[in-house]
Amino acid sequence: MYIVDSLYNVTKNEEKESRYAYRIISEDFYGGQAFGIEAERQDLIEGNVINIERDEIRKISNIEEKVKELLSLIHDNQVSPIHLVDILGEYVDEYVSDFNL
Repeated sequence: MYIVDSLYNVTKNEEKESRYAYRIISEDFYGGQAFGIEAERQDLIEGNVINIERDEIRKISNIEEKVKELLSLIHDNQVSPIHLVDILGEYVDEYVSDFNL
């Protein structure tokens, strides 16, 4: 598995900073490529990481452009890794037919 593309967001409030990283991941799958998404949030106080949340959905589609659109969707809406599956679940269910297995 390797990282194809990444997008980042940072939010700050009075005492905490949250850094979001959204990544397209790729892996070999049945002689081709399968693309997925990983989302990560790091919470920091005074520069020290106090919490990390991470989730991924692998093998969403073999069409990279579709997965890039999903990456933009979660980046633009600053989706937490905790809600990644809730937000992308219907897309993933639809895109699984791209593999044509």
